[in-house]
Amino acid sequence: MEHEATVEGVGIGVSEEGPGAPVVILEARERLIPIFISTDQAQSMQLAIKGEPFERPLTHDLFVEMVAEFGAAIDRVRIDDLSDGTFYAKIDMEQYHGGERKQAVFDARPSDGIALALRVDCPLIVTDEVIDEAGRPPEAFEAEDDPAGEEPFGEDDPFGDDPF
Repeated sequence: MEHEATVEGVGIGVSEEGPGAPVVILEARERLIPIFISTDQAQSMQLAIKGEPFERPLTHDLFVEMVAEFGAAIDRVRIDDLSDGTFYAKIDMEQYHGGERKQAVFDARPSDGIALALRVDCPLIVTDEVIDEAGRPPEAFEAEDDPAGEEPFGEDDPFGDDPF
């Protein structure tokens, strides 16, 4: 079964060792799904969330413009597999040419799919299998013993004031 997901935030993951890699947190079926991403992907997602254009088109902006120029549209992004700690995604698209509808499915990194979904406001779908394996209850992300009283991503969060 598939469930629509929302992006709950983008920031820097924090563990006992300190700040770590950029992460995007999805929410589906009342579970939070952390997906570690690159710094560039995190910046691209955060700009899309805030609706702020970059001074020059980023790769995801360029892709969206090219898709539209060719008379196509992104219908949805699916995160549909998780194997050995690696998430897998598909981008479902359609194009109208000569009055005919042509559908296409493209293999993608989840981070690219999420960045595109944020730009075109299409559904972001996660399968039960992925949620069951990677999903965590919201309380798993609450800081229990934080003597410094820091936010989960710290005061110096490079991705925004409110990662969640």
